Amino acid sequence: MPEKVALITGAARGIGLETARLFIEQGWRVALVDRDSEALKESTDGLNETSSFICDISEPKEVDSMVNKVTSTFGRIDAVVNNAGVADFGPIETTDFAQWRKIMQTNLDGTFLVSQACLPTLKKTRGAIVNIASISGLRASTLRVAYGTSKAAVIQLTKQQAVELGEIGVRANCVCPGPVRTKLSNAVHSPEIIASYHDAIPLNRYGSEREIAEVITFLCSDKASYVTGQIIASDGGFESAGVGLPALRT
Repeated sequence: MPEKVALITGAARGIGLETARLFIEQGWRVALVDRDSEALKESTDGLNETSSFICDISEPKEVDSMVNKVTSTFGRIDAVVNNAGVADFGPIETTDFAQWRKIMQTNLDGTFLVSQACLPTLKKTRGAIVNIASISGLRASTLRVAYGTSKAAVIQLTKQQAVELGEIGVRANCVCPGPVRTKLSNAVHSPEIIASYHDAIPLNRYGSEREIAEVITFLCSDKASYVTGQIIASDGGFESAGVGLPALRT
């Protein structure tokens, strides 16, 4: 049986790169997609069973070309992980339309475009789509009008995909990571922010990139063959906590 192939966007760093590593450990071949050519080359040097593809997923023509190259290189696509995303935080009053569109073009449009372009081969392999949203798509918070709305839209897009594509054997699920320990979060989250998150998360800690990758690869695997249309918050219980005020716990 041919080795399965996963296409991962936003694969140059963070959750995307860690997911690629885990897929390789599990015997998959991986198409690594990112628009940052230098970061992609640096991060993926030494990774076996992979090929890299430079693409801005917000551009339809680039997406079509990239998917054609992936299909030509590997001969098949069994799973698509729509991980690429951008963030730009600010209050509603001062978020201009250019900022709004920048977020939507990558986070929502890109997820739609890549999924759509991969459908011809996914139909043949009866494959899987995993979209990466965020707890910001499940819980509103300040300064995230564009980012949170884009991720909420990705959640609804996932449900639409699951309902329509199930008839052709393609599954679609969504993972919503909570606070994750990355190089970026380590650099920008102050001790006060970290302490606040720890207090709000029932497991009292950040997640790791590997923990999110484990959920993603499971949803792409045959072990999840009857799972579709699901929105999974991998967040240490943060979304379930609701009004988790410290004063209400005793």
